[in-house]
Amino acid sequence: MQIRKVQNLRGPNIWASFPVLEAWVDLGALKDSASDELAGFNERLKSWLPSLVEHRCSVGQRGGFFERLRRGTYLAHILEHVVLELQTLAGSDCGFGRTRESNEDGVYKVAIEYDEESLCRAALEAGRELCLAAVHDQPFDLAGTITNLRSLYENARLGPSTGAIVAAAKSRGIPWRRLNEGSLIQFGWGARQRRIIASETDRTPAMAEMIAQDKELTRSLLQSVALPVPEGRPVESAADAWEAAQEIGLPVVVKPQYGNQGRGVATNLRTQDQVVAAYAVAWEEGRSIIVEKHATGGDYRLLVIGEKLIAAAKRQPAQVVGDGRQTVQQLVDEVNRDPRRGEDHATCLSKIPLDAVSLVFWPNRDTFSIPFLRRAKLS
Repeated sequence: MQIRKVQNLRGPNIWASFPVLEAWVDLGALKDSASDELAGFNERLKSWLPSLVEHRCSVGQRGGFFERLRRGTYLAHILEHVVLELQTLAGSDCGFGRTRESNEDGVYKVAIEYDEESLCRAALEAGRELCLAAVHDQPFDLAGTITNLRSLYENARLGPSTGAIVAAAKSRGIPWRRLNEGSLIQFGWGARQRRIIASETDRTPAMAEMIAQDKELTRSLLQSVALPVPEGRPVESAADAWEAAQEIGLPVVVKPQYGNQGRGVATNLRTQDQVVAAYAVAWEEGRSIIVEKHATGGDYRLLVIGEKLIAAAKRQPAQVVGDGRQTVQQLVDEVNRDPRRGEDHATCLSKIPLDAVSLVFWPNRDTFSIPFLRRAKLS
């Protein structure tokens, strides 16, 4: 069984109104071998992917695909379902697939819905290997495959805010298309299409975006209209940062003037050593550094569309609880094994990083002390 070519049909197409991958699958010597004629094939496939029982297939009910296996169906059709299930197990729940014969004997066109193109392509190749392993009674590392696919998906998928906007569009029947590997999204087609980048729309003024990217300018403009903001100022050196901290009053925050996603930001600094170390970390992210008064309270991320609050997320400080036996590093590693935690901001919980900012508080991660750990973005 070979995959001759794969076409990405990104817009409305002959298969569906949403994007699909169309794979041309040549069954070769297996073109006349149905699933009920391959000794042990059905049993191996079911044992590896028992969740395929949820696929209704043309039977129209739970277990429908298993019934098709029992009756006998060809490998191209089986590949369709396997690829869909591998995507689902990786975290991308896609359910549309179609398999049709081409004009060439033994060659099929297989259309598969996808959320992320890179994941679907990887699942297609993994699905082919799984099917062939089941045919020839060979071992297949399903757990490793799912781990790799899940990692790929977490790295490629949209972030929480962009993903929520796309999900809302899909629920309303609005077609969408990802235009790059980042968060540039197109909604609709033709003259009525609209575009967003992350949570910014094509109607966001360039001046507003420029102001928002400058933390010091934003703070001063908010202060000018009598909104409460933390006291602070730009600093020129580590020594100046400590002078500013003393002027403002501890605890303080040291952060780059330009930046996002909390990179290089250290909060709740209470000593000169911490301020000096935090300045060095912020310097690696940008040459303009500011020091501000540390403000306590809740940290919320709000999504507003058309002057209406659509969604809210509460960010919580990352933390571990000491048990008197494990080091800080061991405690963090244990927390990070939670399957809900992913890299960066792709999942509802982020992994706790023991990075340069963390080491401002924990110079030795192998000690047993449990001081404050820097806030991780949990959005």
